[in-house]
Amino acid sequence: MSPPTECKAITVHKIGHASITTVPLPQLRPAYILVRVLAVALNPTDHKAIDGKMGGDDGALRGCRPGCDYVGVVEAVGAAVTKPLRPGDRVAGVAHGCNQGVPEDGAFAEWIVAKGDLAILVPDGVKDVEAATLGIGVTTVGQGLYQELKLPLPTEPSPTPIPVLIHGGSTATGILGIQFAKASGCKVVTTCSPRNIDYVGSLGADVVFDYNEFSTPEKFSERVRREVGDELTLAWDCVGSEDSARLCVSAMSREKGGQYRSLLGVDAKVIEGVNPKVQSGVTLAYFVFGEEFRKWGPFPAKPADFEFGKMFWEMTRGLLAEGKVKAARQDVNRGGKGLEGVLVGLQEMREGKVSGVKLVYTL
Repeated sequence: MSPPTECKAITVHKIGHASITTVPLPQLRPAYILVRVLAVALNPTDHKAIDGKMGGDDGALRGCRPGCDYVGVVEAVGAAVTKPLRPGDRVAGVAHGCNQGVPEDGAFAEWIVAKGDLAILVPDGVKDVEAATLGIGVTTVGQGLYQELKLPLPTEPSPTPIPVLIHGGSTATGILGIQFAKASGCKVVTTCSPRNIDYVGSLGADVVFDYNEFSTPEKFSERVRREVGDELTLAWDCVGSEDSARLCVSAMSREKGGQYRSLLGVDAKVIEGVNPKVQSGVTLAYFVFGEEFRKWGPFPAKPADFEFGKMFWEMTRGLLAEGKVKAARQDVNRGGKGLEGVLVGLQEMREGKVSGVKLVYTL
């Protein structure tokens, strides 16, 4: 059976407002695959994009389709895709939600197009609702922990433990980051809320702190140093605020400094004020597509990020198949199924009601 000429999708009408509409089927481009969606998962970037916090005005966002995490069945494969994907394959990957240059990109639809070489065949034994959670998380882990902080890959782990701080261990990205870092031979220090301490520990974290326990960065620094001395030179901030930056950097080596990376931009002066020997930076998952794009400004294509992403996603497929990395816990169809449920879930995330799980919706 041929795919339909139209499908249902969530589209943005103006900043802060999105709804389910009937749209033309997205056009297959050479480096892309056409996918019938089975399930999607939500990320903070989804509602932030709709609400204009990722840039763009009403005109730029109108008609854009949000959503980044998907699992589905391949319908057609573009001529420039190098992976041996075939119609009927069950795949998961990352889509470019709210792409102001190509509004029909985005995962929150019955049918989508996604970059083919960033998709993986879902291993047997991995459920649809698990595979749906991987998109932004896997991409961001690859960029933050491996491209930026230069951890050894899980396929070539360090023979001696490398101390690394992952702040926000119960965030969707932190959950994956802990597992990857542990597989890379790291001693993982992390933070989370009290209700998620046991879960985060079960993922492999060596030291788990309740972030409510520390009234000042100095107290946090003192506690971390009891565990790793003055050897912490790598910190990955999955919270991404000035307060969280101060917390992380305070615990880093006073003698050696190190590398701090965040999921959100933090003024470098904040870092310098705590420890001038620490270098800081931010990662942005959308570079993985290797294409120019626009959010709060124009961003150039980064072909090297695309090539790294291809490698890292395929490596992740192997780790999933071996059981070395598992998807974050899922809360499936909270508030309803399908795209109607997605709209409910986006509001739940806006209101800060999601922790320790990924919201997943089946279509």
